[in-house]
Amino acid sequence: MTFSLDNSGMSARALEIADRVESFVRNTVAPYEKDPRRTSHGPSDDLAVELKEAARKAGVLTPHILEDGSHLSHRETAAVLIRSGLSPLGPVACNVAAPDEGNMYLLGKVGSPELKERFLTPMVQGKMRSAFFMTEPAEDGGAGSDPSMMLTTCRMDGNHWVINGRKTYITGAEGAGLGIVMAKSDDGACMFMVDLPDPAIRIERVMDTIDNSMPGGHAVVTIDNLRVPATQMLGQSGEGFKYAQVRLSPARLTHCMRWLGSCIRANEIASDYANRRNAFGKPLVDHEGVGFMLADNLIDLKQAELMVYWCADVLDTGVLGTVESSMAKVAVSEALMRVADRCVQVMGGQGVTGDTIVEQVFREVRAFRIYDGPTEVHKWSLAKKIKRDWRKAHEA
Repeated sequence: MTFSLDNSGMSARALEIADRVESFVRNTVAPYEKDPRRTSHGPSDDLAVELKEAARKAGVLTPHILEDGSHLSHRETAAVLIRSGLSPLGPVACNVAAPDEGNMYLLGKVGSPELKERFLTPMVQGKMRSAFFMTEPAEDGGAGSDPSMMLTTCRMDGNHWVINGRKTYITGAEGAGLGIVMAKSDDGACMFMVDLPDPAIRIERVMDTIDNSMPGGHAVVTIDNLRVPATQMLGQSGEGFKYAQVRLSPARLTHCMRWLGSCIRANEIASDYANRRNAFGKPLVDHEGVGFMLADNLIDLKQAELMVYWCADVLDTGVLGTVESSMAKVAVSEALMRVADRCVQVMGGQGVTGDTIVEQVFREVRAFRIYDGPTEVHKWSLAKKIKRDWRKAHEA
């Protein structure tokens, strides 16, 4: 590894799990990167099942959730999920990919015992995929980075809620067994656990997107008079955003963890290429233009790693960490974009081919700059906090 991860302050149990995950991803998962079942809409379910079975046999399936149902700390989770990202297929194999990882975290925190048994257990066991239905089509004027624009409605009818609306960019909807659906009632936002497939949820299309690391791709769906038992609402009517906040910061951060691992691997590949490839009488790495790019990669990777651990430590205190996760998401996604771009540049023509994962990592990280809130929205939110804090200080 050309980049050394910082293990200081990490628990022995986390390092032991992380070492096993890294060995599994490098030795077992990486050879699948040429598998034809990696489609334009993500790994096929057949491939995902095969990889998860291999992880189960290796003892690294859902490794951040322990046998007694307890969860590693956020810092410990970082050590494990960074290693899972050393291949774009690693998170799928280890059952720590989005949106499942975030949905498992949410259910583990706020789900009733009945909902946990029905949905969380099969997800932890790698037997069920999930999808999170929040974003809505721009052409409808629906919710995106501004969730208050939500148009999908829910109303009570006897002991059921009836949901109507359209959703978009719904990752993994095709093939999922659980849908977490957000809609609004007269009280405000609501969140429901929904069995999938359901004839009332129709997939209009699976979009062609720049990324393809997540099973099921990203779908546009129509929800037409979906009936959900009242017992499958998380919390009470109007509390949907409250529960979304529970999921929000950890999910932002685990994105950072997984893609940090992918960029570490991409940098390894680019560094190896630069040391082996000769041009103008010497190895590429000896040309300052190339060597400096690889040096900059080490700097950006280290800064990204430190931001991940800093934010994880904040979340481990029990606070929501909304501001800290916004800062980490911006810093890490922008740093990793620079790393991925340099890796492509160092490798020249080879960098834009599918012969290595470098080209895919570049595409995935480009999408990451938008997922879980684009950089500009996070900066705008942070600027509003600066203004609030200034006013509070000057009005005291």
